[in-house]
Amino acid sequence: MSSEGEKQNVSEIAKMGLELDVCGLSRSVFSDLDACLECEVDMVHTFIPTSDVQRIHTINKSREEVLDMAIRAVEHVKDHGVKCMFSPMDATRTDFDYLLQISKAVQEAGCDVINIPDTVGVFVPSAMKALIADIKKDITIPIDVHCHNDFGLAVANSLAAVEGGGRQVQVTINGLGERAGNADLAETVMSLHSIYRAKTNIKTEYLLETAHMVERTTGVRIPPTMPVVGDNAFAHESGIHTHGVLTRTDTFEPGIMTPEMVGHKRRIVMGKHAGRHAVVKALEDAGIELDNDQLNEIMTWMKDISKKGKCITDTDLIIIAEDIIGKGKKSERPIDLIEFFVQTGNSRPPIAHVTAMVRGEKKEAFSKGIGPVEALLNAVQSIINGQKIMKLKDYRIEAISSGSDALGEVFIVVEYDKGKIMTVSAANEDIIKATVEAIVKAMNRILMLQ
Repeated sequence: MSSEGEKQNVSEIAKMGLELDVCGLSRSVFSDLDACLECEVDMVHTFIPTSDVQRIHTINKSREEVLDMAIRAVEHVKDHGVKCMFSPMDATRTDFDYLLQISKAVQEAGCDVINIPDTVGVFVPSAMKALIADIKKDITIPIDVHCHNDFGLAVANSLAAVEGGGRQVQVTINGLGERAGNADLAETVMSLHSIYRAKTNIKTEYLLETAHMVERTTGVRIPPTMPVVGDNAFAHESGIHTHGVLTRTDTFEPGIMTPEMVGHKRRIVMGKHAGRHAVVKALEDAGIELDNDQLNEIMTWMKDISKKGKCITDTDLIIIAEDIIGKGKKSERPIDLIEFFVQTGNSRPPIAHVTAMVRGEKKEAFSKGIGPVEALLNAVQSIINGQKIMKLKDYRIEAISSGSDALGEVFIVVEYDKGKIMTVSAANEDIIKATVEAIVKAMNRILMLQ
C-alpha cells in the first residue's frame, strides 16, 4: 500500500516461479491485506502493535480492539487460502500475559507462523531464549523471530531464539534495515551452520557474491571488519597469525568456517605487523627468492613505509624485492605506456585509446566500457593480443592531500590465473592517470609471472 510501484514490484516477484514462498508484509487492515492478496503472494505477514507504548501512541486502540483486529486479519487471509504469519509488534516490550493471549488467539484463527519481533532492539540473548521457550509451551505452530540491531545484538538474539525453540529467523542481507539494521543473513546462517551444526537451505558459497551485489545496488559499503563477508574476514597481517595460518589454517581461523564456504578468499596482508613468513610466502608466489640479508632489507623497508601511514600493496613489495636483487628495470617490463586518452559524456559510452610498447613493439587499442575505468581496463588488455588476463574485483580512490588539486591514490584489486588476487596502487593528481598506471602495473606483474 506504500505505492503503486511497490505493489507492481511485489506482483512481478510473486510471478517469477521462485522455489520459495514470496511473503507480503501488511498492517492488520483489510485494504492492506487485500493489496497483498491481489499480488498473489504465497504468504501474508500481518502485524499490529501490542506493547502499551505503541498501542496507545501509534494506533490509539484498546487491548480488546487490537485482539479483535488481529483475529479478523488472520481469518481474512486464511479465507483466501493463503499462508499467514502474524506479528505482535514490539513483542519484547509487551506484557507477557497479553502477548500469550494474542498469540494463542491467532493460532486458533488458523495462523501458520507466529513472529516475535524485538522491534526496537532492547532484548538480550538470555531474555530472548527464555521468552521463546515460555511462548513455545502454549504455541504449537512454528515460532519466528525478527530482531533489530540497536545494541548490536540482533544476530545474538536471533541465535538465542533458536536455542529457545524458534524455528525461523528473519534476516537481511548485510544487516540493512531501520535505524541500526536487522540480523545479518551471512552472520546468522554461518553461525547456525558452523557453530550450532544446524541446517538451512541457504547456498553459503554465494553469500559473499550476494553481499557485494547488494552493496553495489544500495551504495551502502560493507565495513572491512564485517564478519563473514568483510574484506578483512579472512585477512591476516600479524606475524604470529600469518605464520600460524600458513602452517595450518585453523590456528587463527575458526576452522569450522572456511573462506571457501562463503565464496571468500584468504589474504595475507602486507604491513608493519607482517612477519617474515608472510613476506616470504608472498614473494615465493611471485617467483622471487631472497637470501637472509635481502629479506632483512625488505622487512626494514616495510616497517619504515608503514610508519608513514602508507599502505603496502602486493605489487609494491614485489617491485622493491626486484630492485633489491637487481631486477625490475624499465626495459624488462612487458608494457611501457606511451599515451592514452578517455572520452566520456552523458550521451555516449566512454571510449579509451591506449598506445604502448608491448615487448618492444608499438601497439594501440580502442575500447568501450560502462564507465571510463572499464574502458581503460578493456583497452589495456586489448593490446596484449586481445587477451583478458585479469578481472577487476575492487576499485577505490583515497585523497592523500586536500583541495581541488588533491593527490589521489587509486587502489585496484584484480583476479588472475584462476582465482589469484593482486592489489596494486598508483598516485597522481589526475585520478584517471593514476587508474591507468595501476592497471598497467598489474598487467606487467601478471605477464612477468607467466
